[in-house]
Amino acid sequence: MYCVKKISEDLTWIGGNNRGQALFENVYPIPEGVSYNSYFLDDEKTVAFDTVDYAISRRYLENLAFVLDGRKLDYLIVNHMEPDHASVIEIVAQKYPEMTLVCNDKTLKMIKQFFTFDVESRVHLVKEGDTLSTGKHKLQFIMAPMVHWPEVMMTYDSTDKVLFSADAFGTFGTLDGKIFNDEFDYDRIFLDRARRYYANIVGKYGNQVQAVLKKAAALDIQKLCPLHGPVWRSNLGYILYKYNLWSTYQPEEDGVAIIYGSMYGGTENLAEILAARLADQGIDQIVCYDVSKTENSYLIGEVWKYSHLVLASPTHNTNIYAPMENFMTHMEHLNAQNRVVAVMDNGCWVPQAGQKIKNRLAEMKNMTVLEPSLSVKSVIQEEQEDAVNALVKAIAASLQ
Repeated sequence: MYCVKKISEDLTWIGGNNRGQALFENVYPIPEGVSYNSYFLDDEKTVAFDTVDYAISRRYLENLAFVLDGRKLDYLIVNHMEPDHASVIEIVAQKYPEMTLVCNDKTLKMIKQFFTFDVESRVHLVKEGDTLSTGKHKLQFIMAPMVHWPEVMMTYDSTDKVLFSADAFGTFGTLDGKIFNDEFDYDRIFLDRARRYYANIVGKYGNQVQAVLKKAAALDIQKLCPLHGPVWRSNLGYILYKYNLWSTYQPEEDGVAIIYGSMYGGTENLAEILAARLADQGIDQIVCYDVSKTENSYLIGEVWKYSHLVLASPTHNTNIYAPMENFMTHMEHLNAQNRVVAVMDNGCWVPQAGQKIKNRLAEMKNMTVLEPSLSVKSVIQEEQEDAVNALVKAIAASLQ
């Protein structure tokens, strides 16, 4: 049984939701599931934009057969070759033998890496600025390398002003019967998911995202059709503004994310005291996370959100506490930058984690380390009251 949603007179969503998958890319938790979006253009030539993950292939094939209604499929446009959007390419090619694959040369190489069918005989290669007429509609191809794979491109329908944006502007989370951004309370339901998606999936490639945003600014875009999450048909400036912030590594909010590790509670208590003292200074945007309990992708999302970080770690085997070091490795790999960071550490005999955290931060871009830092032995002592207050004042002054 089909399940499709009309976007416009000629355009239909033919994707699906996956609520059973635990991990996206087998790395990132998705307790809210994820949507896999594919689109169908009904014109003199019929066009499908990308496919879906194999997990929902049956649903997708039923949807595609329904919208074709016995006709042949003329074109399958491959904007992105990641398997959650490309797993069904070979099945579609077998089912619709007259179909032409539309892709760029990098995509062609990847198709051959994943599949064994004869691609060369049925491919139409495109490059930056090329166009394809399907009858009423004119499609233009825009290369978007490293957003977030090297072969990525976007397709712009200049007739209906629709940008098929590959993985850009997507989000974790299922669509639950609705597909448009303005059908949801987006900030409540999707904003945190979209930020976490961006920071972990695309975050490393800010310069490349900026390049695509410049290309998009030259187009009259009235709808954004990403491969995950809602279709944008209103207030496009909102998500474009967020992407501009995120891709230039500017904080979304002035606030403090306190991320701590604690073996026996001493460093956790230190983090709690700091949070309370910051609140006493009138700072209302404060969040605390235990790095041992909070999965890294959520922490990375908070790094992209807040202007200030506090990293608090025990010294473990003369090094940074392993969960904190793992988190900092994620920060480094994803190109986190432009944040103000305060450092606290703990050690029963020789606290060393603080200096090693500062050394790691020095390897990242534009990280400002606040002084003074705070170091304790085992637990915070009464005589360190002034040291705590000095750090609180430094953070508060930096925020102001």
